[in-house]
Amino acid sequence: MTRPEIIAHRGASRDAAENTLLAFRRAVELGADACELDVHRTADGVIVVHHDPTLADGSPISSLTAVEVATRSVRGEPIPTLESVFESVGDRLRVYCELKGAGTAEGTLAVIARQPRRARLPFDTARDLDLGPAAVHAFDHRQVQQAAQRDPAIPRGVLEVSYPIDPTVAARSVDARDCWRQVDCIDEAFVRAVHAERRRVIAWTVTSAAAMQRLTAWGVDGLCTDDVALARSLFLDP
Repeated sequence: MTRPEIIAHRGASRDAAENTLLAFRRAVELGADACELDVHRTADGVIVVHHDPTLADGSPISSLTAVEVATRSVRGEPIPTLESVFESVGDRLRVYCELKGAGTAEGTLAVIARQPRRARLPFDTARDLDLGPAAVHAFDHRQVQQAAQRDPAIPRGVLEVSYPIDPTVAARSVDARDCWRQVDCIDEAFVRAVHAERRRVIAWTVTSAAAMQRLTAWGVDGLCTDDVALARSLFLDP
């Protein structure tokens, strides 16, 4: 049985402040294959990494400059730019970028396109796949469509918390490689349907050993988890 890709949800968010460089570096230490993060666009067009569209004091990120955002923090850790995440861990983790704020597709794709083409990451070698250094995904499938139009070479994904009658209709509509689906909306039939179209299933957010093992038995391709250490303990490389 091929093990799934282990994706650190907002970095190693159980060990460090989510979506910070500390969390992403900790994900490397714990043995994650990839990290998932959230991106927003500042008033001057810089892509920064933060979950909510507003900061702790209620200021919208879209109304602040990158310099102003850099003065704020999450649990004492600076709010990073997407560029700084790649500089810090981009040669050790694949980076999955969730397009959160309006107008983030163009800037995010530009950052990804500027990254040097690196050697295949370890997880690629293990599965004989080249997934690339980064990808984008969103609940707002219009942003995914914009990404497809601007740079079709960068892989895309669609986020869903539902089970449509046609389970892959959203992915087909934007030619998404990855189907990101909330764990309770995944079953074996869905995994088979996605694989039949040569797409991937990424389950989120997976926190229990039982769920990890069940999803792996069904052939899920990626586990987005808050508990990287648990996932690694279950799927140790031979």
